[in-house]
Amino acid sequence: MKSLKERLARLEADLTNPDQPIGHFHDLPFAIFWYPPTQEWAMRDEIRRLAVRVREKTGKEVVVISLAELLWQAIEETEGIEALAEAERAVGFSMAQDTVHNILTHDRPLPDLLAARMADLSPDRHIAFLTRAAAFAPTLYQMSALLDQLKAHRVRVPTVLFYPGRRDGPTTLVFMELPDREAMGNYFVPIY
Repeated sequence: MKSLKERLARLEADLTNPDQPIGHFHDLPFAIFWYPPTQEWAMRDEIRRLAVRVREKTGKEVVVISLAELLWQAIEETEGIEALAEAERAVGFSMAQDTVHNILTHDRPLPDLLAARMADLSPDRHIAFLTRAAAFAPTLYQMSALLDQLKAHRVRVPTVLFYPGRRDGPTTLVFMELPDREAMGNYFVPIY
């Protein structure tokens, strides 16, 4: 298996190659970069540096979108953080987690929030980096579904989801390396 540094170099080469669009299909201009969750802080620095290098080499603006910020936005616009914290104290973590899952899938769907955040981005001038996916552990939202849902929103901006977890075969990933978590997704996008 290639090292983190080798995989980052490969991703950078693909993002900066004008003849190599990211993704396997024109309607799926997406890729996933997985990394061990223990590397979260180091990856944040790597992502910032990668964004600068890609911008310098392509002239495209790299827009870093924190999925954690969208999570808190969804909670704030519905239940509110204080009400959710009170509910967790009253009925427990599992029920509060179910509430957040319902917010992200029904009340303020994460794909809708993300598509709205990306609405003004142009495939010719922008690249999106989706970060801070760890905020959705253990089961607030299935990251395995997010890119397919962006496709349904007709997002065409080249997008990289930075995924804390481990690879478990050529097209499957285990989110956050959780021991009781099965490999999820059968990704049709490049996995770096």
